[in-house]
Amino acid sequence: MTKKDFAKVLFETGAFPSKAEAERKVDLFLTTIENTLAAGEELNFIGWGKFEVVERAERVGRNPKTGEEIKIEAKKTVKFKPGKTLVDKIN
Repeated sequence: MTKKDFAKVLFETGAFPSKAEAERKVDLFLTTIENTLAAGEELNFIGWGKFEVVERAERVGRNPKTGEEIKIEAKKTVKFKPGKTLVDKIN
């Protein structure tokens, strides 16, 4: 499902008066998540899941084509841990 499809589903539930309004709200929601994570804060939806920024250490990898060792730089990445309610619903 794409972001546009998701906004369409929200519009079809009657939660928003137009598809454009639903798309704006989805964009606002995602932007808020991005800004929260960029500020180094975690985002916790109790029962649904938790987003947090974690630091990945520098490591050595291999070029699969040549077998040559390469250095992979340290970086920040987003980690998601699903909550019990979400896990139960999926299973």
